[in-house]
Amino acid sequence: MPELPEVEVIARGLDASVTGRTIESVEVPGLTRLSEPAETLVPKVLGRAIARVRRRAKVLLMDLDNGSTLAFHLKMTGRVVHGPNRKAGKHDRILFHLDDGSLLFFADMRKFGYVRCFAAGELDCWDFLRKVGPEPLETAPEVLAERVTGRNCAIKALLLNQSVVAGVGNIYADESLFRAGINPETRGSRVGRDRAVKLFTELQAVLEQAIAENGSSISDYVNAHGDAGAFQNSFNVYGRKGEACKQCGGPLRAVTVAGRTSTFCPKCQRKR
Repeated sequence: MPELPEVEVIARGLDASVTGRTIESVEVPGLTRLSEPAETLVPKVLGRAIARVRRRAKVLLMDLDNGSTLAFHLKMTGRVVHGPNRKAGKHDRILFHLDDGSLLFFADMRKFGYVRCFAAGELDCWDFLRKVGPEPLETAPEVLAERVTGRNCAIKALLLNQSVVAGVGNIYADESLFRAGINPETRGSRVGRDRAVKLFTELQAVLEQAIAENGSSISDYVNAHGDAGAFQNSFNVYGRKGEACKQCGGPLRAVTVAGRTSTFCPKCQRKR
């Protein structure tokens, strides 16, 4: 599933290439079950100009010139790509034909993602985003640390909890825990304030590096123009169970935390 860096990379790419463009026509080959129905979605966007593209948590937001917002949640295999005009593909769910002849499309092979259009003011009332915690790149590590210390829950589970901190998924939780030297099963109450501050400092560094490297492409993710990311080449632990730790040389292990596989180094990330 695309996490904060991947959605941020897409948002920045689209903001640079589609802002100011007008949606002239819309094709709807087959929206996903969770998407807004075409009969209500299309009239809201037809003829509207794109004012800005941004991100909140793992959601891609496209503000239109009348104050409404298109929201895309990519889930596992969703893509939002801008490029030359073409015929609809097998996995395309909705295609926006823009006034310069280009095409903006949402494709989703497994159909778990969705697109919705919120009228002006409605986005602030959307329960999904109302429950999301602070943005990790816009919040001081000391503030984020206060949200996990004292909690009787595994630190990995807290990182994945979107109400604690926004946009973090399995990849960047594992990578930041490794850099901070914290075992994923350690309870928040056992981490301590200083180590929690270090964790969120490392998380910010990991997210910023991933954004700079165009995100992580493991299976389906591509950026706004269809290009793959490169941060997967910098993974220290994610997906490397049984391989040698890049820091100490010992074998990496994996456990299940909060229903997700968590890869770590038992020597560099001792459990407390």
